[in-house]
Amino acid sequence: MIHVSQAAATEIARLRAKQQPNKFFRLTVKPGGCSGLFYDMSFDEQVKEGDRLVEVTSLQVVIDATSWDYVNGLAIDYSEDLMGGGFRFHNPQAVVTCGCGNSFSTTAPTVV
Repeated sequence: MIHVSQAAATEIARLRAKQQPNKFFRLTVKPGGCSGLFYDMSFDEQVKEGDRLVEVTSLQVVIDATSWDYVNGLAIDYSEDLMGGGFRFHNPQAVVTCGCGNSFSTTAPTVV
């Protein structure tokens, strides 16, 4: 299961209403970033075969099967500071995270 704070749900709803009012909120984990994986959030027109559709904080979130293994237990928050607003990810599965907060790894780095 994932958790989406009320602040994050409100910001996602605001973005969807502004850009893609009739689309699903999709959360995906993709290869890349400083630590090997990163979170990608987008809006999608459909739920594809193998996707999980979960309702969290009155928000329907679509997660593909591969990403689900990485985001199970994830908490998403949204906050604003002097540098602007942004989503914050707190993943109990992450062993390594980048300073940007969007990149992570579930395995410890190897020491050579």
